[in-house]
Amino acid sequence: MTVATILDRKGRDVFTLAPDTPIAEIVDLLCEKKIGVVLLAQDGKLSGILSERDIVGALASGGQDVLKQPASAYMTCDVICCAENETVVSVMQRMTAGHFRHMPVLDNGALIGLISIGDVVKHRIEQTEKEAADMRAYIAAG
Repeated sequence: MTVATILDRKGRDVFTLAPDTPIAEIVDLLCEKKIGVVLLAQDGKLSGILSERDIVGALASGGQDVLKQPASAYMTCDVICCAENETVVSVMQRMTAGHFRHMPVLDNGALIGLISIGDVVKHRIEQTEKEAADMRAYIAAG
């Protein structure tokens, strides 16, 4: 199974803001949309990613003044992305190895979606349950 399978089920909507957006506005968006990450883009090109974990770390070290700072001051610039034709297993391995929970999906450099480790794990559990049910049916028919 591929990343496209996940995107087809959950949708391809992605929330992006400009890198100069103040952290306070990003916090508002994360709360309003009940999401854990926002992608930062400029001129249609992915510039970075900022997670709730990044914001908590920034607040812990810089205090509430961080809320006035631009996202670019705290975002991860070297964003690890995937393509929709990649397997769910390979993406899960990369996310686990890199200790991150979200991965943008690109198609020829264009942002087409975002998947989370929760999406990946849910898909793998469903796939495993289906394989087990198929095996039980095969054995019962035998």
